[in-house]
Amino acid sequence: MEQKNLTSKIIEKALEIHSVLGPGLLERVYETCLEYELNEAGLLVERQLGIPIQYKKIHFNEGYCIDLLAERTVVLEIKAVEKLNEVHTAQILSYMRLGGFPVGLLINFNAKSLKDGIQRFVLTP
Repeated sequence: MEQKNLTSKIIEKALEIHSVLGPGLLERVYETCLEYELNEAGLLVERQLGIPIQYKKIHFNEGYCIDLLAERTVVLEIKAVEKLNEVHTAQILSYMRLGGFPVGLLINFNAKSLKDGIQRFVLTP
């Protein structure tokens, strides 16, 4: 599936979840629901995926943990916070860069309107 179509499908499912549940729940609730919806849509989704990293001579088996990875290309970082900030942006960009993933969606389910709580990131080769 083309990346733009894939991210559109993910956003559609996130909007559906937000319209049913609304803001104010724990991140884990939204993460579980989004995993379910994406699986139901026939997408390959990996949850709480530990990714190893190498720093000089040190190897970490789980250097970081991605909330959800869709179709092995789109990193989904789920938040339920008052406001997204620079740390959240740095986090998803690091996950994408270190894992070699081209696209990421930072989704804050605590936003009053979910459209205001979604940020899309693309790494150019």
